[in-house]
Amino acid sequence: MQENFIQTDLAIIKTIGEEKEDENYDFRIFLKSLNEIEVDKIVHRLNDEITPQIDCTACGNCCKTLMINVTESDLVRLANHLKMPVTETKSKFIEEGWGNEMIINTIPCHFLKETVCTIYPQRFTDCREFPHLHKPGFTSRSLGTLMHYGSCPIIFNVVDRLKIALGFE
Repeated sequence: MQENFIQTDLAIIKTIGEEKEDENYDFRIFLKSLNEIEVDKIVHRLNDEITPQIDCTACGNCCKTLMINVTESDLVRLANHLKMPVTETKSKFIEEGWGNEMIINTIPCHFLKETVCTIYPQRFTDCREFPHLHKPGFTSRSLGTLMHYGSCPIIFNVVDRLKIALGFE
């Protein structure tokens, strides 16, 4: 990949993601041999460089494919936005998963229209933080991140640049 080129074509990302499944497995093993704090510094820098270059509203792939966790404050914020009682909002849009955790009850998300979130300012915390590359502990979360390598342009580009930065071959 060229150093400055950002790949955003979802069909290409999906194809390359499938082709690189074994490589990404090996990369996860490689990451475990490195200093997690140093890896985080590089991931955060790459995330800060790449994320502003990608228009998530032109993609919306995460909204089409992810199961979203919902916090109690997310539910209240959504209910207020929709001008509905919390109980009605919950019964219409939310279900309880394992351990009574709340999740959105449909994939793709109810609130996705084409590639745009219709509740963007009130979107769920999990949506706000995806793809979680700004958080510490990338190495320990690499399985979850690499699961989305073939579907998220941000993850795809950050991981490919991270491989270069770390000298992974």
